Amino acid sequence: MTPAVDAWEPWRPEALPERLEGLSVPWCVAGGWALDLFRGAQTRDHGDLEFAVPHGRFGEVAPRFPEFDWFVPVDGVLVPADEDTLEAEHQTWALDRAAGCWRFDVFREPHDGDVWVCRRDPGIRRPYADLIAYDGAGVPYMAPEVVLLFKAKAVRDKDVRDFRATLPLLDAGRKQWLADSLARVHPDHTWLEAVTAA
Repeated sequence: MTPAVDAWEPWRPEALPERLEGLSVPWCVAGGWALDLFRGAQTRDHGDLEFAVPHGRFGEVAPRFPEFDWFVPVDGVLVPADEDTLEAEHQTWALDRAAGCWRFDVFREPHDGDVWVCRRDPGIRRPYADLIAYDGAGVPYMAPEVVLLFKAKAVRDKDVRDFRATLPLLDAGRKQWLADSLARVHPDHTWLEAVTAA
């Protein structure tokens, strides 16, 4: 039986490196946790844990977690991961069979070899070497400007708080990338003026 969508007891980011040690697949914590890793401290509660991998290499990641079953949210319903559902949606929820809860969500990101490709605009690309940064403990996380680009779509209260707390910490290069990318993906977004003025 599939647990409810809110049956989350997420791991913390520091649980991932040991499980993925030695894996040649580039991976990084995404979402709100990535911003906290960038800022160097947990600033709010997180209801889930997300990390990103190249879409075509998820098959190398999944065996590192043999105690989990994989589900994909398709049209608002969580369905078992298979060849078709994995192509339909980029998210992959990890179900802890023994505990009956969700532990993390793997984002299977478009890529061109060693280059990450933005799923909202394939013209936005970055080598994984530039996409991934590391916190003081060596946990890899997605560059904060990329996380904010994704957060711009929904603009929930937590996304606005994350944006306001993170923007002042971005250097000029990160701000410019975010401004350019917002202009391409969300040209009328209210954040664009704030980024260009910062």
